[in-house]
Amino acid sequence: MTPQVWIVSRMSSSFPPTPDDWASRAGRDGNSGQGARDDRRRRPDRRRRIWWSLLYGSFRPRRRSPARRTQDARYHAIDWHSAHLWAVSIGILTFSVADAFLTMNLMSRGAIEVNPLMAAVIGRNVTVFAALKMAITGVSVMLMVFLARYRFMRLVRVEVILYCIFGAYVVLICHELSMFRQLAD
Repeated sequence: MTPQVWIVSRMSSSFPPTPDDWASRAGRDGNSGQGARDDRRRRPDRRRRIWWSLLYGSFRPRRRSPARRTQDARYHAIDWHSAHLWAVSIGILTFSVADAFLTMNLMSRGAIEVNPLMAAVIGRNVTVFAALKMAITGVSVMLMVFLARYRFMRLVRVEVILYCIFGAYVVLICHELSMFRQLAD
């Protein structure tokens, strides 16, 4: 048997290693050692400043693209989304409000609601109908904006689905306006 030799570098002076062995070079050299670490620990915990974090993060977001380590998790949150997604989501929400308004006007003129869920809600209370329609549309659009960079069933990007929904609302509004013309004649 050969004797085991412990190789000790000039940076490490003890075996087993102490926490000082893992400290930064500046801390070991004495430039900003224990005093700097203590100063950092005396500062207020930044995780407790919720409102500051929200305001600061709104104007200076950190995560503008997915993480580099994509194999760590499936969903990679980002703080900053493209402006075109904002425009499409506002357009979808605006068309949803217009659809609710036009649907109520058409139903007062004798039309019927084709969607069975909304037909059941409209019959009971118009306010609940409007609130439910806006809540469902708002939450769905928000989730799709969060997931805009991902593919639905690995085929279609969610961003493309947002544009398709926007186009479907355009067609629906045009159809409802043409129904107004038919009812007026």
